[in-house]
Amino acid sequence: MTFGEAGPVPAQGQIAQQIFWYTAFTADMTKPGLPVVNADGTPEWRMAPGPNGAYWKQGMQNGYQDVGSWTFFANHDANRTAAAWLYAQFVTAKTTSLKKTIVGLTPIRQSDSQSKAMTDLAPKLGGLVEFYRSPARVAWTPTGNNVPDYPKLAQLWWKNVAVAVTGEKTPQQAMDNLATEMDDVMGRLQRAGMAHCAPKLNPKSDPAKWLSDKHAPWKKLANEKPKGETIAYATLLNAWKTGKVR
Repeated sequence: MTFGEAGPVPAQGQIAQQIFWYTAFTADMTKPGLPVVNADGTPEWRMAPGPNGAYWKQGMQNGYQDVGSWTFFANHDANRTAAAWLYAQFVTAKTTSLKKTIVGLTPIRQSDSQSKAMTDLAPKLGGLVEFYRSPARVAWTPTGNNVPDYPKLAQLWWKNVAVAVTGEKTPQQAMDNLATEMDDVMGRLQRAGMAHCAPKLNPKSDPAKWLSDKHAPWKKLANEKPKGETIAYATLLNAWKTGKVR
């Protein structure tokens, strides 16, 4: 199943909770007649912040988010680059971005999020508008520019997570293997050299050198699974409405 195919699956009404969520999926969850949409157009589903684990501390970010950006190749056909630049200006222009937000539900402007059009849509978007109007929208770290070779490193992530999910390896074994494979890739990049921001790996050392009970990276906790706490969705939504992260 590809990324594009996976997005609409929750709209079929057979998934109780989805942790990995893109706002780009939202439009497929709001269409009339879906099992997850009420007769009046309001959703049966809700967007909520993901749960925090035992290692989360007050002041930490709540997670990661992909955010949109535009990349233009330095050495490319000049006409195509110019066309791409014109298109980028068109879809991000203030005169068109609100329409794009209403259709695609991926806001890029504060003015769009605060618009009357989005206020009117809010009851049908399951918390999306309240989220983007709150400080919570910056509590998820955006994509950085410090990944030396995203395609090579990303493929290592998914295959190692998969064997942890299936139970073929413990989570610790899977993450140890992921770290080793990522170090191997970055080590090759370091040796080959890069024009900008080449990786610089530390020599391998005892984990005790880095792990601490006072700061990240944290030592292993005696209890990694403390008793969970359920927070009412209305409480979370109200926090967003009153300008809080959580």
